[in-house]
Amino acid sequence: MTTDEIPEPARRALDRHDAFEPTADGYECTTTPFDADVRARSAEGERDAVFEIEVRVPTLDAVVTDQTVGTAVADGWFDTLERRLADAYHAADVSDTDEPTIERESETVTATFGLRAWNASRGVDAAKAVIDFTEGTYVQGVIPGYEYGEPVAGLLKRAQQNGSADDAARGGMPL
Repeated sequence: MTTDEIPEPARRALDRHDAFEPTADGYECTTTPFDADVRARSAEGERDAVFEIEVRVPTLDAVVTDQTVGTAVADGWFDTLERRLADAYHAADVSDTDEPTIERESETVTATFGLRAWNASRGVDAAKAVIDFTEGTYVQGVIPGYEYGEPVAGLLKRAQQNGSADDAARGGMPL
């Protein structure tokens, strides 16, 4: 699929959204350090488009820098990530969706989501929400006690800074 094959309403909505840039076969989300792409195709009936969202994240072992992650920990981490990502559509507030697929191969986990949108702009917003949910879920699943490389180290630092800023805005650390 090329960008030219994307239905016009979806292409316009993706072009207008500041989180996406066109690529040879769809749109890349530029607001996450993970590889996240959105493609759209024509929908049957009155819907504007069908959106496919694919997010690729590193496995836990791929980003740990100080040691090897044991098989039991790596498998438990993946199982938890897989279960949590099943709820990604709730963040997007959409109901006409495909069952997400979460696959682990070597050092990469690929999460694929599909949704049908009556309105292309809402579909693009829903795609962005699914990507954000995937990133946040990944960060929540990071296991303490390991030293992490990029992009996880940067995500953890950003989360810590955001938490510190939120605490300061509330007048200090909560009790």
